[in-house]
Amino acid sequence: MLPLLFLLIFYFTPLFSILRLAGEALLREGPSPRLWGHLERPLVFTLWQAGLSTLLTLLVGLPGAYLFGRFTFPGKGLLRVLTTLPFILPTVVVAAGFNALIGPRGWLNILLMQGLGLSEPPIRLMHSLGAILLAHVFYNTTIVLRVVGSAWAQLDPRLEQAARVLGASPWRALWEITLPLLRPSILAAALLVFLFDFTSFGVILLLGGPRFATLEVEIYLQALQMLNLPLAGLLSILQLGCTLVFLGLYQRIAAQVNVPISPRVQGEGLHPPRTPAERAFVGVMLTMLIVLLLLPMAALPLRSVVRLEAARGERGAVTPGLTLDYYRELFINRRGSYFYVPPIQAARNSLLYAGATMSLALSLGGLTTAAMTRLRRPPRWLDLLLMLPLGTSAVTLGLGFIVVFNRPPLIARDFPLMIPIAHTLVALPFVVRTLQPALATIPANLRQAAAVLGASPWRVWWEVDFPIVLRAVIVAAVFAFTTSLGEFGATMFLVRPEYPTVPVAIYRFISQPGALNYGQALAMSTILMGLCGLGVAVIERLRLPGLPQTW
Repeated sequence: MLPLLFLLIFYFTPLFSILRLAGEALLREGPSPRLWGHLERPLVFTLWQAGLSTLLTLLVGLPGAYLFGRFTFPGKGLLRVLTTLPFILPTVVVAAGFNALIGPRGWLNILLMQGLGLSEPPIRLMHSLGAILLAHVFYNTTIVLRVVGSAWAQLDPRLEQAARVLGASPWRALWEITLPLLRPSILAAALLVFLFDFTSFGVILLLGGPRFATLEVEIYLQALQMLNLPLAGLLSILQLGCTLVFLGLYQRIAAQVNVPISPRVQGEGLHPPRTPAERAFVGVMLTMLIVLLLLPMAALPLRSVVRLEAARGERGAVTPGLTLDYYRELFINRRGSYFYVPPIQAARNSLLYAGATMSLALSLGGLTTAAMTRLRRPPRWLDLLLMLPLGTSAVTLGLGFIVVFNRPPLIARDFPLMIPIAHTLVALPFVVRTLQPALATIPANLRQAAAVLGASPWRVWWEVDFPIVLRAVIVAAVFAFTTSLGEFGATMFLVRPEYPTVPVAIYRFISQPGALNYGQALAMSTILMGLCGLGVAVIERLRLPGLPQTW
């Protein structure tokens, strides 16, 4: 009952309030061309950029899935971990990484300006559709590599070999045997990528600029800048309806993913590249993945320790070179302003919020999975109910909190636990999905044997259940912690100016002129990327059989 009560108060109540706002907008405007124009422009652009981003992601990800599913090469395990990191990185870190690589003050522009003697940056990808698409491909290629690559590795290679023996060419065996078997996995990965691109907020806001507004960005602009809450509510309902439709399609397709597997020697089907064509393919794909997925992550920490221009208001010559000034400035309030919040304070806020989120998500997720595993046949509606927050954007959640919790004692911007509560709604479905398979695998006779030997229910849980599910608990805790650290959408609605989180502080610093502000944004992004990388390493180290492949 506690998790259901939590969802009722902090999810369904804000959602119904947004429905009421949407109804007010419809009653006030009616089905007018003006209202439809406010809805059509962001909806069309959201669908267009999500579809184009998904297509480009598949063009990069499917050859990469074949690389991981059929070949062995030195460093494959490390590359798998490194290609997983982009998916878990906060959007502000991704934006900072691309800014450090292709921005006006990024490495590519700096090298070209110095090499060609130019006074203006030759690459102007920032605040363009190209930057959005590039960031989305960087962000979501991991999904295709994991979902399709895992299915490709599990596919029985003897099916394709039998087709080759019967005279099929490699291309015909791929087209008539492999791809039909992988079609459900490819469709599931494509829909999941489309869903993430459709609900993209931070990437659009930071890399797209004011000309490009998806539904999420338009909700943010209408609510916090235009103060038009009814229109923001209508946009939120439109966004939520589309998201739930895509999520329902994904659930149906994911249920059909059934790769034929037959008993065989472990690693059968995997081999090092033998022919010149295979070696060329592996070399090209490794180069492409390194350039696309690793260069932005490498550019970020390297740019954060290099001084190339003057700070805002600084006069005189600037000596380029290595520096740790940007990291030292994280601890300093140089202006002595009462309203200035040092970045280290933002880091402290983020850690406190992440710790509270982890505790809430584990407590509620543990209660939920314990109840569901003790039901012989958990009702399908219960699982759907728990997964609903996954289909709701963080921006919509933030708007709902602002609308509902605007009276004492729960004023959204004054009650410090509101941010961890919103983060818990985002993390809870992942926690449940991680803990449930681990709890379900515990045989009932182990608990019964411990009870027969005199153990109390508490001792049975502590000495039987907990050691078995410990790895799953650690994975769920790390995921909840890192999700809270990087959450940006709902936090933008709920955070007070004097209590920013690290993503909000990065957004503020990277939007201001001056090398010092820019360098501090990159330094904070590097630290946040390091924490997320540590989380990915822990999750990979404790990889669980029941853990969804998206991880």
